[in-house]
Amino acid sequence: MQQVSVHEAETQLSRLIEQASQGDEILIVEGGVPIARLTAIGPSRVGRRFGAMAGRARVDERFFEPLPEDELSAWER
Repeated sequence: MQQVSVHEAETQLSRLIEQASQGDEILIVEGGVPIARLTAIGPSRVGRRFGAMAGRARVDERFFEPLPEDELSAWER
């Protein structure tokens, strides 16, 4: 793990980001005390997949019936 000062991190940020994207970890220190770690971010998670619940949920005719008055008023607060 490479250690760099805050000043070096400020002046060499582009180079350090490139190194981090290649898998290196860079420890940023101030006065010899570690204050930050620069690492690459892994691939983002795949979002929701359309149709993932297809066939698992059922909607019958009761779904389309009006709500009881007390329940309807709770939604309108």
